[in-house]
Amino acid sequence: MSDERSVRLHCFAHSGGGVSVFDHWTASAGPGVEVVPVPLPGGDRRRSEPRTTTHEALLADVLPLFTDPNPGPYVLYGHGLGAMVALTVTRALHEAGVPGPALLAVGACPPPHVPSELPDVRGATDAELLHVLGGKGAVPPSSDEGIWLRAMLPVLRADMELAQALDEAARKPSAVGPLTTPVLVVASQDNPLAPPTIADGWRQWTEGPVWSRTVPGRHFFVRGGRELPRLLGRACRVTRRLLQEPAPVG
Repeated sequence: MSDERSVRLHCFAHSGGGVSVFDHWTASAGPGVEVVPVPLPGGDRRRSEPRTTTHEALLADVLPLFTDPNPGPYVLYGHGLGAMVALTVTRALHEAGVPGPALLAVGACPPPHVPSELPDVRGATDAELLHVLGGKGAVPPSSDEGIWLRAMLPVLRADMELAQALDEAARKPSAVGPLTTPVLVVASQDNPLAPPTIADGWRQWTEGPVWSRTVPGRHFFVRGGRELPRLLGRACRVTRRLLQEPAPVG
């Protein structure tokens, strides 16, 4: 396996989060997998940049990372908002006729056609957002809910606006037809924002196979333990093995 090219696992974080949530993933993902966190404007080392809130700006920023004509096998994983970013990138590459990910993995995110339980952020007051977010498990563990929400509200508002823009863009039919990319849906048993039943809804977003896995935790299961990176590491290795199998003859 050491002589083979590693599968790159590009990771997009949830709303209000940074790529530090993927810091421990390299060891947990296992051999043959290169974890590549993708920071977006406004977070991590790009904190001085304004946060992206539109579909067009998101693609202008992220898409150039995936236009290598010979990228080798890679997988996209996005958590929450990051799942919509990963889907948006995959669709844009598909529409451009550029090789896309061998697997799209989405975590803690309902498919775009499912009505959101969150209010329209463009017209919601701060009080309305605080009330809804506080009751939906949208607060990381070990945080003081009220203080954290109030401090993060401008960031969450911008990220929710981006999520809404990506949802709206995804619901527009593609001129080149649906995706054929395989999709892995990861959900957690105790997540009111995206329960395990969301998996079936993702089947209408690709003509490729769709698999689902359920892990422990609530919305922020990306932050806890090694189970998720181990799961995705195994998925990367299986994906590479399938790509190496000879095509059936006849």
